Amino acid sequence: MKGKIGLIVALMLTSGCATANEELRIYTEQYPPYNMTTNGQPFAHSERDITGLCTDVLKAVLEQSSLKYSIKLRDLSYGINRSEQHPNHGIYCVSKTADREPAFDWVGPLASIKWTLFAKAGTTIRLSKLEDAKNYRIGGYRGDVMTTYLEEKGFNVSAISTNGLNARRLEQDQIDLWVADGLAGPYLAADASDVTDLEQVLVFRETPMYLAVNKSTDPDILKALNQSFQALVNSGEIETISRAYGF
Repeated sequence: MKGKIGLIVALMLTSGCATANEELRIYTEQYPPYNMTTNGQPFAHSERDITGLCTDVLKAVLEQSSLKYSIKLRDLSYGINRSEQHPNHGIYCVSKTADREPAFDWVGPLASIKWTLFAKAGTTIRLSKLEDAKNYRIGGYRGDVMTTYLEEKGFNVSAISTNGLNARRLEQDQIDLWVADGLAGPYLAADASDVTDLEQVLVFRETPMYLAVNKSTDPDILKALNQSFQALVNSGEIETISRAYGF
């Protein structure tokens, strides 16, 4: 009988260790300078090939936590679907939209996106508040939350499906302003339109961005992530990483 009890206890302990050692599978998308591949490809199979502001912050959190993990870069919809459907899966850097928030637990914020209006070099446009932009033509990215926000507020928005080309539209006076993230906008402009001298006219809102983790993930994993994140906030390391990207 003692032998059987010992076997049962051993199996229970082994089961607990298996949960604690579960790998956290994490996804992200190509969205420089927050998440991006080191070679410019639209996908990556290893964390070694992925960099960016959010990536560097998250890697620091993961290393601090001593959790087993993998990071892959895919398109946004793939990563969100995988993370919604499978425990111990997550996706970064994403915002807490009304439809996403109930489906995940959230770690962060890892960074914040600054909702920014850009103009071409030498612009005479000066804005002190968002309402001042109602007299201008604004270029946007179709389906993007910043573009949708302005459309719903009644601004004169012309949205296209290739965001970086809005920089060229500014140069050609097809639009007066372009709504994009304060850090990502210049990256997109240089990559898609070879434009490197945009002027930032107004920052009118900020959206915090997080690691979203499947609700059924092992609670010990979530606890380790949150504790590690807070430790890095307290030590100032996250602020140091952010400053390296001009944040």
